[in-house]
This record gives sequence, C-alpha cells and structure tokens, in this order.
Amino acid sequence: MSRLRFGIFLAPFHPAGENPTSALQRDLRLVEHLDELGYDEAWIGEHHSAGSEIIASPEIFIAAAAERTKHIRLGTGVVSLSYHNPLWVAERIVLLDHLTRGRVMLGVGPGSLPTDSAMIGLNPTDTRELLEENLDIVMRLLRSDEPVTATTRTHRLIDARLHLRPYSDPLFDVAVAAVASPTGPRLAGRHGAGLLSIGATLTKEGFDALAHHWNVMEERAATFGTSVHRAAWRLVGLMHVAETREQAYRDVEHGIEQWFRYFQKVAAFPQMAVEGGDVREMIDFVNEAGIGAIGTPDDAAAQVQRLVDQSGGFGAMLLLAHEWANPQATRRSYELIAQHVMPRFQGQAQPTLDAKARASEARSGHAEQQVAAVAHMTEKYQKELADRG
Repeated sequence: MSRLRFGIFLAPFHPAGENPTSALQRDLRLVEHLDELGYDEAWIGEHHSAGSEIIASPEIFIAAAAERTKHIRLGTGVVSLSYHNPLWVAERIVLLDHLTRGRVMLGVGPGSLPTDSAMIGLNPTDTRELLEENLDIVMRLLRSDEPVTATTRTHRLIDARLHLRPYSDPLFDVAVAAVASPTGPRLAGRHGAGLLSIGATLTKEGFDALAHHWNVMEERAATFGTSVHRAAWRLVGLMHVAETREQAYRDVEHGIEQWFRYFQKVAAFPQMAVEGGDVREMIDFVNEAGIGAIGTPDDAAAQVQRLVDQSGGFGAMLLLAHEWANPQATRRSYELIAQHVMPRFQGQAQPTLDAKARASEARSGHAEQQVAAVAHMTEKYQKELADRG
C-alpha cells in the first residue's frame, strides 16, 4: 500500500456555554501541534447554528492557521456550497491558494445542520440539489478561462470568470463530502474530484457501505469520462488513545458524554445517530460498532487496518477532532498516533524493525569480533611495551 496520509477533520466540537474565544485559540494551537508532529492535513468545517461547531468561515480560520504553520495542508471541511454564491467561493479559495502557496484544499458539501439552511430558507433537499448546480459552476470557473453564465434558484451569474488563476498547478485538491446519501460519490466521480467519507466511518451502516462509495465514484467517472484515484479518498474516523486502555477510558470521561448528547439531543443530524446511555456504553459503542478506537495505539492501528480492508484502500485517514479528553490528554493522543500508528502505514516502521532484527541475528558474531579486536589491540600494546624493554 502507498503511503497513507494522516490528518484531522475539525468541525469543531466545543461545549455550548464555554468561552468561544478561548476555544478557537485552542483549535489554532491544535493545528500548530499537528504541524510539528508531521500530520499531513487539517480540514476545517463551516456551521452557523446549534452552539457547538462554532467556526462560521473555514477560509478565515485557514488564513489564521496558515500563518502559524509550515507544512500541514489546510482544507475547507467543508464549505457549505449550497449557501453561497459559487463565484465568490471560487474566488476565496484561489486567494487562499496564493496566500498559502499551494497548501489549501477545497472541500464542499450541502451543509450538515438543517438549522443552518433553515435560516436562509432552504431545506435539506434544496441544499443537495444546489450543491450539484454550484459545484458544476465552481469547477468550470477553476478549470477554464471561459466565462460562465448560469442561473440557480439562489444566484445569477453573467459572464462570470476569475481574475486570478490558482497558484497550484494545475489545481489544488477538490473533494466532496459524503455522509449518507450517494450525492457525494456521484459528484466526486462526475468531476474527477476526491471524496471525504464522513458518515461512512461514523456508523456501522456507513462502515459497511465503504466499498459501495468507491463503486459509485468509478461508475460516475466512467459515465462522464473523468478519472478518480484512491489517493484522493479520505476517510474520517473517531479515535482517542493513551498508553493503556484503562487510561484512555479514564481520559474520555472528561467530555465524551457532552459530545454524544450533542448528536443525540441537539444536532438534527440523524446520520450521526450515536448510541449510549452512560460513558462506558459510549466507549463500547465506538469500539464495538467498528467505527473507531478508544484504547492504545495498537487498537488505533487495528482500526485503520480494518478501514483499509473494508474500503479496498484509500489515501488519507482523518481523525474527527473532538474534546473527549482534556487538552493535555488530547494532545498526547495525537502524539502517540504520530509516534506509533502513522509509521506503520507510511513505510517508516518496518525498515527500522528489519534493521533491528538483522542486528540481533548477527549480534553474537559481531560481539565475538569486538572482543577479539580488543584482545588483539591489548596484546599488541603489551608486545610494544615488552619490545621497549
């Protein structure tokens, strides 16, 4: 398998009622931390209601994060494309492409919270249909210099075109979000874009549908004469690890219940129908439904391998950012994953293990030679002393 990239998908999730300024700064520090640890990507969400996912503009957050980081690539995860004029979405992402010198990625979706779209008079069916119309316009603007004239139910474009071409050559990564419906895979295949499988790793039913997502993409790509690549397929999953399972279980007592209650009682997002009445039931739901791993780095690596086997292969493992644990334990979890999980899927663990094995097998022979060399030089020195009389 080719090198698997690792990153995060940052909605973010913060308890309602806490200091939002402090929470946003904590998010920025997390992205800095991941950059230092060697994570490849961070995708930032857009939400406007429900009090928990408090980043309203991923583009603004990315601009701030880009100035604090050096290597990590930063994506909109996602721009709720149905809410916006597609011309301005294309303009903003191209601007970010220049400001970040090619570290930006465009992720799009219909918008996950009905309480967002309701405020601008759209229902979930509207947003999915608008996503298809608007993505077509965005891709035409990004890939061609030809003017675009189009009318959607929310916007009208007349001879629209970009006045900046992308910094990335030929184009930065574009990905479509997939939660439950076939909308995401269909559009990704049609445009030859990447896929962000969110719901496909967050419910048992979604896990079972992973291979189907790829089949839909390939069928649409064949129909429209595009090409899709597994390296551009990103899976989002749940994890928290510590040195021991017992420690991991204690860590998540800090905030896992708040996260579960958000999806059970606040967010009108049935695709995230999580189960669990108390903390232990919540932990068991994550581990036993096959949707994530709360435990050790070995447990996390086993979960990644299950996703590889179920999907047939993908390009990036994105950890759904959460605050199940306190900030210190959360940072430590990311450190342990970088130290012990990422190397197994990036071709870095086995070479050192092989070198250790070779050295162990040859140790006795080399040790005897070392002893013999010391004895030889000692004897030689003693002879020199004797010869000087």
